[in-house]
Amino acid sequence: MTAQPPRSLAQTLLLAALLALSALFSLWYLLPQRHVLAGLLVFVLPPALLAFGVWRRSRRAAYWSGVCALAWFCHGVMLAWSSPPERLYAWIELVLALTVIFAANQPGLAARFGKRGRH
Repeated sequence: MTAQPPRSLAQTLLLAALLALSALFSLWYLLPQRHVLAGLLVFVLPPALLAFGVWRRSRRAAYWSGVCALAWFCHGVMLAWSSPPERLYAWIELVLALTVIFAANQPGLAARFGKRGRH
């Protein structure tokens, strides 16, 4: 069994943001017993499963987290604009979606724009 290197800050941030999104959606859709099955299947389960994949260090999970975060961002914008009772949840969703997008893309951005040796 080989020891894995410690998680980067971006991986840790991505994992935390996905777990926070799953918890947020649980509070938002499951706690009030409203749309339980739809809330579980569409909102709670995807970030939880992606968090499990990120925890297992899957690159695909990080990629799909970024893709799904675009949908979460759109959902948050739509509800922040149109539903005043859900505005606080929507703003939290927006911040977490942006965090997921940044954290999922940080390794690629660092590789592309990181410091290069001068030749």
